[in-house]
Order: sequence, then C-alpha cells, then structure tokens
Amino acid sequence: MTSSAQLRGGRLQAVWNSATGALWPLPAVAIVLAVGLGIGLTELDRALAFGDNPIRWVFTGGPSAARTILSAIASSLISVTTLLFSLTIVTLQLASSQYSPRLLQTFVRDRVVQTCLGVLLGTFVYALVVLRSVRSADEAEGSSFVPRISVTVAFLLLLGSVAALVTFLSHQTRQLRVETMMRDVHAESSRTWARISRQQEEDEQVDRPLPAVPATARPLCARDSGFLVQVSEKPLLEAVSRCGAIVRLERRPGDQVIAGAPLAWGWGLRPGDDLRAGDLEKALHGSVDLGYERADVIDPSYGLRKLVDIAARALSPGINDPTTATHALAHVSALLGRAAERDAWHRRLADESGVERVLLRSWTFAELLDLAVTQVRNYGREDPLVVDRLLTMLAEVAWRARTPTQQEAVRQQRDALVEMSLASPPAGLAPEDIRRRADAVDDALARRWTRPSS
Repeated sequence: MTSSAQLRGGRLQAVWNSATGALWPLPAVAIVLAVGLGIGLTELDRALAFGDNPIRWVFTGGPSAARTILSAIASSLISVTTLLFSLTIVTLQLASSQYSPRLLQTFVRDRVVQTCLGVLLGTFVYALVVLRSVRSADEAEGSSFVPRISVTVAFLLLLGSVAALVTFLSHQTRQLRVETMMRDVHAESSRTWARISRQQEEDEQVDRPLPAVPATARPLCARDSGFLVQVSEKPLLEAVSRCGAIVRLERRPGDQVIAGAPLAWGWGLRPGDDLRAGDLEKALHGSVDLGYERADVIDPSYGLRKLVDIAARALSPGINDPTTATHALAHVSALLGRAAERDAWHRRLADESGVERVLLRSWTFAELLDLAVTQVRNYGREDPLVVDRLLTMLAEVAWRARTPTQQEAVRQQRDALVEMSLASPPAGLAPEDIRRRADAVDDALARRWTRPSS
C-alpha cells in the first residue's frame, strides 16, 4: 500500500514537465551561458592585456579585423537560425497534417533540435557581447583593445555552429520519415510505461478493479476544464483524510475534464457521516493538474493514441497508405505487451491507519486494447493487409495475455473483427482465410503458436 513518502505528483513536478516539454528552455540556457562567457572571457582578456605580443594560436588582428569577424559571425548565424526555425515549422506542419497533431509534442521535445538551436543562438549572442568590447585607438583615447581570446573562442563556436547546422539538417531528414516518428513515439511511450510500472511495483498497488461507488456518494464537480495530466497525490490524500471521507476520481489520465461537471465521487467513511463536499472540491481543484493538451506523465494510453492516429490517417482516402498502418500496428502490438503486465492500472492511496482514502481511476487492459483495435478495424476493414495484421496482432497479444480478464478482452476483439470481416470479406481474403487466422488467436490464447504449413 502507498506510504506518504512514496506519494507522487506536485506543482514543482508539473512545472518541470512543462519545461521539459517545451522548445525554448535549452536555447534560453544557451543564451544565458553565452552572455556569461562573453563577459567573462572579455574580462580575462583585459586582465592578461596581451597588447602587441599575443600568445600563439589566438587571434592576432586589430580592432577592425575583430569587428569584421564578429559582425560576420553574428549576421550569418541569425540568418541560419531563421532558416532552422523555418525548417522546424515546416516539419511540424507536415507531421501535424500528414500523420497526427499529437506528434508535435514529440518534435518539440527533440533534444537534437533544441541543442542545435541553442548552439546557434548562443554563438550569435556571444559574438554580439564580445563585439561591444572591441575598441580602436581613437575610441579609447589612444589605447585600443582587442579581446583576442574572446575572438578566438568566437571562431571556434562558429565551427561548432557549422557542425550543428549539418547535424540539424541530417537529423531533420531522418525525422521526416514516418518510421522515425513511430520509433520516437514507441520509445517515449516505453519510458512512460516503465515509469508507471515502477511506480505501481514500489507502491505495491493491487491489480484488481476499484470498489463500486455507494448509493450515498455525492458527485464532486470540477472548477476548471482541461485534460487530466496528473494528480498531486500527497496533498489530496491529506485533505481527504482531514474531511474523513473517501474520494474516487472518475476521470482517467488523458480524459477531458469540464468545469461544473462531476470529476469525482465522495462519500463518508461510515454511513451517515457528514460529507464536506465544498472542502473536497477545493482539494480536488488544488491537487488535479489540468492541461490544455494531453501529456504522457501518468497516461499509459497516450502513445497508443498517437500510433492509432497515424494508422487511421494512413487509411484515409486522401492518403491510402495501408503499409504505414500495418507498421504502426506493429508498434501498437509491442506496447500492448507492456499493458498486459496488469489487468488494471488504478491507484489506491491509504492514510496512516491503512484506510483507502483516494481511489484514482486509470486505464484497464481491456480499454487499452479497445483503443488500439476499434478505430483501425473500422477504417481498414476492407483492406486485406490491415485485417491480416490486426488478426496477427491479436494473436501476439493473446500469447502475452496473462489473466482470464485479458484473454476475454482479446476474444471480444477477435470476435468483433471476424464478424465484420466475414460480413464483408476484404478483397483477396476468403472466409476460410479469416477463420484460419482467427483460429491462430485461439491457439495463442491456449499457449500454442501456430506452426507453418510448409
């Protein structure tokens, strides 16, 4: 059972998640470092005061040459940075329109893009900071100043910027491939699954359905709207315990929450206890983190949603790319293997006496399987390649199903797919082909993998 030291969530974590999911933090840090480096190296140049006898391997030109080099670096890099921003926007637009708008988060989090932009912007700012310190003799009352070490570092940063530009162009070329996008979504979702699985194991969460809501329970309404991102567990548990109540959150991670609509149910620990609904709604408002878009912090379904979006978009008449859809289903099948670790991913938070006070509803295996199959089944039911891959995926999931609940969920999806396919068989697939592939799902459920006939 969850101890107070193990409770997750909090405003600081929400801020951290927002920062790591944005494009600007790393370039902003690079700009600050560039300003500090430019000022620090300039002061070092003043302290060393090389004059007309500079050390070897540093810039040896005069004020005019220094200004020319620094001005050329600054002007060229701001143009290149503008080009990179334009290419990034084009990539985001293509990914959004061609595959899924939800892929934009994956692109924005790309550390290669952030690092390249940071190097270019940092070098640009550094050149401007150093440029302001260059003085000719007539400007400095007979004493010129050339920050030789600083100009040399600017030249080295320029070489690094050229490397960053080449790296960016090569990286973006790979990123435009749909296989790379699906790989990134798969890796991102795998990290989410690993984090959630580790959390469930550390907190010793039981794998069973949440208790039913009693007839005496009252609905607790949300005060804001948005997608449920995460819950600050410790503050919510403390508030519910003070109210002497039990609260069951009715929205799952990734679900939409509407202001004024029920978000949770609350009831007293004993029948007849006075329920402080106002205090509970206030606690929910302060502990539930809502966002204007979904996030994968504690949402095990978000990666599946992105991959299903890619498959559904690929099956649209305007694109008509069933091969991409089948590739997406391969990634979906791999993620469903992680989902099969448990029947349900709910969380239970208990107070110090061991009484379960907060019940956090999450996704079940059956719901995740339905998310993965239903939409693709409806859109690709006339394509033999998609139907065949769906039945193969169900066999793969059946092989990894561990409990009767999971096996029953697989059977239901198999029956729905077979019924739809037999009613209108895809071109190239005879009814007996569909039944044979359906039998392979039954074999996998019985821990028998169908042997090849030849």
